[in-house]
Amino acid sequence: MSAREDILGRVRAAIAPSAGAALQIPREYRTHTDDRVETLIERLHDYGAQTRHVAKGDLGATVRAALHDRGAVRMVAPDGIPDAWLEGVEPLRDTPPLDPHTLDGSDGVITTCAIAIAETGTLVLDGSAGMGRRILSLVPDYHLCVVRVEQIVSGVPAAISTLDAVRPLTLISGPSATVDIELVRVGGVHGPRQLEVIIAE
Repeated sequence: MSAREDILGRVRAAIAPSAGAALQIPREYRTHTDDRVETLIERLHDYGAQTRHVAKGDLGATVRAALHDRGAVRMVAPDGIPDAWLEGVEPLRDTPPLDPHTLDGSDGVITTCAIAIAETGTLVLDGSAGMGRRILSLVPDYHLCVVRVEQIVSGVPAAISTLDAVRPLTLISGPSATVDIELVRVGGVHGPRQLEVIIAE
C-alpha cells in the first residue's frame, strides 16, 4: 500500500458514518398546504408583487391586458413565449443574444416559470423554454411571469425534489429590493423593481 492510499483510506474511514449511526433528523416542519394558490398570492402581495388570477382560457387576453396597462412597447420574450401573448408590442427575442443595454432599454420581460413555491412566494426559473437566460429576468425593470396552477407546489422540499439541480436556477421572491443599515428599502438593486404574476387555472 502506498502512502497516498494509506492517507486516503484513513480519510474515508474518518468521514464515513458507522453502520446504523446515521442521524434521524426530525421533519416536523410543515411540508404541505391545501390552499397553494391562495398562499402563493398572499406571499407575493407581502413582497409587493402584483397578481392576476385567471381562467386558463383567459390567459392570452390577460397577458395582453397587463402589457397594455403598463403601456409596454418593447418586451423581452425568451423562446417559448407565444406570439399571441405579444400582440400590440414589439417582441425582443434573444436570438441572437440581446446585449445588456438592449435589455435595460426594454419595457420589461415576460417569462413562464419552472415551478412556484406557495409557502415562500418564490418563482423558480430554470432557463428552459419560456424562461431563457438568467440575464433576461435580471436586467429589465419589469418582470411579468406566467404561472400555471399545476406548477405550484406547497413548500421548498417539494420544489427541490422536482427541480433539475444541474439547470441554472433563478429563485425570485418578489421584486428586487434590499435594506441598508439604516433600514431604508431600495428597489431594483439586482433585478426588476416591479414583479407581476399571472396565475392561470
